[in-house]
Amino acid sequence: MSDQVVRDTEEAPTTHDGLLSWVREIAGLTRPDRIEWCDGSPDAWQRLTDRLVTEGTVVRIAKRPNSFVATTSPDDAVRIVDRTYICSRDPKDAGPTNRWRDPEEMRATFGGLFAGAMRGRTMYVVPFSMGPLGGPVSQLGVELTDSPFVAASMLIGTRAGTAALRLIEESGSFVRCVHSVGAPLTAGRADVPWPSNPVKHLAHFPESREVWSFGSAFGDNGALGKKSYSLRIGSVMAREDGWLAEHMVVLKVTPPTGEPRFVAAAVPAGCGKTHLAMLGRTPNGWNYELLADDMAWMRFDADGRLRAVNPEFGILGVARGNGESTNPNVLRTMHANTLFTNVALTDDGDIWWDGMTEQTPAHLTDWRGRDWTPDSPEPAAHPRAKFTTPTSQCPTVAPEWDDPRGVPISAIVFVERRSTTVPLVTEANDWAHGVFLGACLSVESGPGRTPEDGTPRRDAFSMESFLGYHLGDYLRHWLELGRTVGPDRLPRLFSVNWFRRGEDGTLLWPGYGENARVLRWIVERINGEAAALDSPIGKLPLASALDTEGLAVDEETLARLLSVDARAWRRETELIADYLDGIGERLPGELREQHRALVGRLG
Repeated sequence: MSDQVVRDTEEAPTTHDGLLSWVREIAGLTRPDRIEWCDGSPDAWQRLTDRLVTEGTVVRIAKRPNSFVATTSPDDAVRIVDRTYICSRDPKDAGPTNRWRDPEEMRATFGGLFAGAMRGRTMYVVPFSMGPLGGPVSQLGVELTDSPFVAASMLIGTRAGTAALRLIEESGSFVRCVHSVGAPLTAGRADVPWPSNPVKHLAHFPESREVWSFGSAFGDNGALGKKSYSLRIGSVMAREDGWLAEHMVVLKVTPPTGEPRFVAAAVPAGCGKTHLAMLGRTPNGWNYELLADDMAWMRFDADGRLRAVNPEFGILGVARGNGESTNPNVLRTMHANTLFTNVALTDDGDIWWDGMTEQTPAHLTDWRGRDWTPDSPEPAAHPRAKFTTPTSQCPTVAPEWDDPRGVPISAIVFVERRSTTVPLVTEANDWAHGVFLGACLSVESGPGRTPEDGTPRRDAFSMESFLGYHLGDYLRHWLELGRTVGPDRLPRLFSVNWFRRGEDGTLLWPGYGENARVLRWIVERINGEAAALDSPIGKLPLASALDTEGLAVDEETLARLLSVDARAWRRETELIADYLDGIGERLPGELREQHRALVGRLG
């Protein structure tokens, strides 16, 4: 190690022996020129962003205070799904939904890739907490990275800095996250604005609580507190310690009169997650406030109530689909203090992506730095352009969003995307039936994600891409947790589908802000104020119980939205059977029983 690295370690702002020895170990492997500890202060943010501007990685956005836009290299503009691994000792523990790699072989691969990978660069040490500082379900971590952009993203996305470091010193334990762009500045090699490596890997070691990422600094390829820690490693921790780490939105729903209720929702990609998270106040006086836009950690408290916290401190989202007419609250959230990636730039110094404004600008600089007009053959912003912005800036954020105690969850909703078959909203008969609904969550989402024969893709609990262990064990964990408290204490479980279409292909439900009306019925069900009818697949709203005042939804359309076609559902049970078979021998028998019961009710 260089003399500077030795001094930086000796002058580290901690005496935690385990942390210091690990930092020395990784520094000895990667050979950075120096080490910088990120204390989470405004000065730390200023140093990082000044450096990023100087190096040409980001440019300041004139129209948005303290905000910046980065343009990645073209080969580093997406999540590295096909090179994301679970490195469990037993390959069976990774399950049917993950790519497995032998942990020792993966460590050997990383040993070669990371050797000298940080030469010429600074290694940033970012201590952080996932979840409110000191909360009963919160967990700690440290990321080592040679990307100042990743370090800056972690300062927005997590509770990073000195306060987290002090908690690590008290607890003694933390999840280890190691990241490098894989572009050492060896003799004669000039730096570039967005360094990366054609070789990319993202590996999770659930038994040792580690995440290693190489070659990419894009999104959560580099900011490892996001999906890697909060879901893949978090789900393993949750199973072992008796809680839940979930890919869910959390909302506070407050009627015009009465007490607020808290609702969690599992929303797969392309199903309107950000729109749902930021509904805001509706004309009928109901108010929908944000607690978590993407992930929820949930634990039963001493009274048997399931309480949820937001493990994140910021919102890291895909820009596409968010616009003035579709989700104005997200645009208001990113008014300042935001990092953007691969968006276009307007001539007057602002950012833009397709659909952001109702009127398309006549001229832009696209994400690759080229002149762009509406006649250009490619979109101005990359389809996976991203933003990272503080949750606290959301105009609809609930005051409880950072409460260490969490909020009591009254309902959990599984959002499906189906053009046929699945009704607008269905309430589960009980907890086990609800787990069955969540396990069979289905999505039709276009080319590449729905098989050519038109069968839907299953995405259990919207977690199949983010589990750190076997899907069958995960479903068993949900069932077992439901037996730990009385039925009267459990949240009610629901399935929704606001993507059903008519014979002409048009959506039957208006969607967007009108989805609040479906949540209203769910809350009224919890409060004992809304009627429902039993059906073979669960409880459905009475047409008169669903608020459609002012909507262009006639009685015939509403009947179609709430209909259960027995013939279509018998075909659905065949598809579900094939899916359950694919989970394998670890599938809980209770879900087989739920499937048989559904077949029997359909006749």
